[in-house]
Amino acid sequence: MLIRVAILLLAAWVLGFLVFHIAGWLIHILILVAVVLFLVRVIQGKNPLK
Repeated sequence: MLIRVAILLLAAWVLGFLVFHIAGWLIHILILVAVVLFLVRVIQGKNPLK
């Protein structure tokens, strides 16, 4: 029983580590895309906040 709990906790820890690691990169990519789109609108002379 104790071995099953340990394996379950280890699997949950590994899964959580991988999911949050990938999600962290995804958030950074989305921020980068938003900044690039903001700069493109500024360079084109459009109001970036509309």
